[in-house]
Amino acid sequence: MTAPVPPGPRTGGSCRTGRTGARPQISTKEPIIQEPDAPEPEATRREAGVAESARANRGWWDRNADEYQVEHGTFLGDDRFVWGPEGLDEAEAGLLGPPGELKGRDVLEIGAGAAQCARWLAGQGARPVALDISHRQLQHALRIGGTFPLVCADAAALPFADGSFDLACSAYGALPFVADPRLVLREVRRVLRPGGRLVFSVTHPIRWAFPDEPGPEGLSVSSSYFDRTPYVEQDEEGRAVYVEHHRTLGDRVRDVVASGLRLVDLVEPEWPAWNTSEWGGWSPLRGRLIPGTAIFVCERD
Repeated sequence: MTAPVPPGPRTGGSCRTGRTGARPQISTKEPIIQEPDAPEPEATRREAGVAESARANRGWWDRNADEYQVEHGTFLGDDRFVWGPEGLDEAEAGLLGPPGELKGRDVLEIGAGAAQCARWLAGQGARPVALDISHRQLQHALRIGGTFPLVCADAAALPFADGSFDLACSAYGALPFVADPRLVLREVRRVLRPGGRLVFSVTHPIRWAFPDEPGPEGLSVSSSYFDRTPYVEQDEEGRAVYVEHHRTLGDRVRDVVASGLRLVDLVEPEWPAWNTSEWGGWSPLRGRLIPGTAIFVCERD
């Protein structure tokens, strides 16, 4: 859950920074060796292809999964399905369908992280599969527990047969980080059954034009909304260690349609009065004035 940062002050809506309530350091059942401290990466805007983006982001999430779960685990919960920092809950939104009708449905969660959404789906009687590119994120899913399958794979090459799922969902997973989102969307369409539904959330594209700051300084446009150059963090040798890709709202709609899906709804959650948390550039101040999340509800005919 992140967004763009050109050289200099960070811009865009980043969910990988900020704190919504920390808890004690956590561990997983299968500890991995963390890389030694490295110099702070350089933030820039440059082109980054499919392979470079996937490699960089797999490494970034493996290195930072522990910190992410510590910082945001309380907000996300262990078995809560939340679509974004605003706190819109699937139990209330019903974007995948009425909760009472999820029982027995095969559901794929893409970019599952610690599989909080999949765990909620299982609680409704669905049969979820949680997929993530990061092995370390899935170790946190193991730590929390659950009886559903966990799959470590790239969303652009789903290891499932055609027509395997009734529903697919992704809460800030995969799509912000891939160079060609149509590869992912076409794969999702392939594994959906006719009449199946995909719902995914991403940082609202307009956030790319604003600084990634929760206060008043985050309310003034600082870059072009139409600049689609990826945001890249790179090491001293110029190798990408984190990549995020910007698509305008129109781009996202065209990606959905070009992938053979039908756009049913576009939801822009308003910031609720109960949510006093700050999550990176998300805050009550900004949330009351500009959208932070876009949720696309799509179906396969």
